[in-house]
Amino acid sequence: QLQLVESGGGLVQPGGSLNLSCAASGASLVNYNIGWFRQAPGKEREGVSCTSHSARTPSERIKYTDSVKGRFTISRDSAGRTVYLQMNSLEAEDTAVYYCAAFTRGTCTIRTSVWYEFWGQGTQVTVSS
Repeated sequence: QLQLVESGGGLVQPGGSLNLSCAASGASLVNYNIGWFRQAPGKEREGVSCTSHSARTPSERIKYTDSVKGRFTISRDSAGRTVYLQMNSLEAEDTAVYYCAAFTRGTCTIRTSVWYEFWGQGTQVTVSS
């Protein structure tokens, strides 16, 4: 059974960087679509970025929400063990619990989380001076 564990969160000053990891066990991620979501206190969960296991175009393979474009980068290792979210130029508005999630069908999406079957426990990211 696939299990996901996030790590790499912490406290960072505005403008700083963090690299989040989503480590898989029980199965390889090579055939999974992976999404990063975040939820701040009092706000709804929102999609941040995702990567598809198979897609015809770059826009289908990797997606970002507008607020993080140019600052965040999603990647995965070829062995399917880990997916990363490199976060640069962090802002206070990025403060949230960050979750990684996975599903196999189709291509990834950040518009909804309904298709994601497997979820990690989350890692706290706090951006504050």
